[in-house]
Amino acid sequence: MLIGYARVSKADGSQLLDLQTDALIEAGVPEHRIYQDHVSGKTSKRPGLDACLKALQPENTLVVWKLDRLGRDLKHLINTVDELRQRQVNFKVLTGAGAEIDTTTANGRLFFAVFAALAEYERELIAERTRAGLQAARARGRRGGRPRKMDKTTLQMAMTAMSDPKACAREIAQKLGITTATLYVYVNGDGSAKRAGQLLIDGEIECGH
Repeated sequence: MLIGYARVSKADGSQLLDLQTDALIEAGVPEHRIYQDHVSGKTSKRPGLDACLKALQPENTLVVWKLDRLGRDLKHLINTVDELRQRQVNFKVLTGAGAEIDTTTANGRLFFAVFAALAEYERELIAERTRAGLQAARARGRRGGRPRKMDKTTLQMAMTAMSDPKACAREIAQKLGITTATLYVYVNGDGSAKRAGQLLIDGEIECGH
């Protein structure tokens, strides 16, 4: 079964999904199985994509117009495609730089192998950076007593550690010498910075909590 996903960046009507949906329908995707979003590529909240990924079953094929319609950045794209591979969901791109991608074919399955290797490489880098950061934190930090305040260095380590899908927020906070509540004031569950974290990075607020 073919399931499609289409996205445009603006929700004000100045950009239309017609070109994408027409291409998906022409490729054989039923119109009622096309999920849509009107959000920026960098926006983490995509209800259409979330519903699309939830609907996919093994042996289904996710079809997108262009590769950049799927991922909000390269890391997100790699992780999403690797998730499809693990769930035995095929993936097809109709046009653009990824137009040769069709994992229902023998040649197309090589694409999954490459992205699986990239995802594993990213996980190893995250684990290595996390271990190094936590060791540095333990070397210069205190054990027990009053939790330390959030600073830029601790924030960067927290973001790196939280970007690992297998990360445990409570353990990360404990090892960094901060509370879990403080961690979530500055960092999202995917490792991206919240508003307070971005302000701290930009130097617009002083270290706190």
